[in-house]
Amino acid sequence: MNVGGGIIAALAAVILPLSPAAAGAWPKAAGQTQVILKYERAEADQDYDAEGDAIGRLLDRVEENATVYLEHGLTDRVTLQAKAGFTKGEDGGLDYDGRGPIELGLRFGLWRDEAAVVSLYAGAAFAGEGLNAQYAPPGAGDVDVEARLLAGRSGRLGGVPAFGEVQVGGVTRQSLPDEARLDATFGLEPPGGWLILAQSYYGRAFASGEDPQWLKLEGSVVKRFGQVGVQAGWRQTVAGRRVPRDGGPVLGLWLDF
Repeated sequence: MNVGGGIIAALAAVILPLSPAAAGAWPKAAGQTQVILKYERAEADQDYDAEGDAIGRLLDRVEENATVYLEHGLTDRVTLQAKAGFTKGEDGGLDYDGRGPIELGLRFGLWRDEAAVVSLYAGAAFAGEGLNAQYAPPGAGDVDVEARLLAGRSGRLGGVPAFGEVQVGGVTRQSLPDEARLDATFGLEPPGGWLILAQSYYGRAFASGEDPQWLKLEGSVVKRFGQVGVQAGWRQTVAGRRVPRDGGPVLGLWLDF
């Protein structure tokens, strides 16, 4: 599968006339906080080779992550973002268990109207004990600096509240190749406190002579009970080069304050 073609397909829904309930482009209101607790498991018994074809692995890869995501509105235009957690897994016969990557950054609202928004994110990440890059061995990596431009639009689709956003960014990494990122989210909010999410995550690492690439697709459903939400879904790497063909469940607990 052509990775670029997959990205075009994943972004197609976002250009539809599109509530930013779970999209990162919209800043949090001053004093508003959202915490998301997530459990994710990913397994791979195949890799994508240099041509993008799926081939068998000699040893399976298994990884489990328990992660806390935090967003807090410092002002109506500036949102604090943070991420931390624990990771455990096995890759190529190597076991690891310990702290996951720590991320900290700020999202700045650049422009918005009643339906659309443009924001800028800048932050840093500190490598953990496990897989800090899916194309590198456990523990590889150090400090990363990331910048992203985010654009979102909200509205209604067939009478149902909906939103879409695109994030374009770059990561400067120590001890690992620099990367480009392109992510997209499309969401529907049908009646009854439901949120349906379709997301894509594309990345490319600029490694000399290799350039690993990946495209992950994720579908999930969130059921809200007041200020609490319960999420269940699945994430799968559907195309790539020189990366594992992994996939697994995503479970989350959303808390709004």
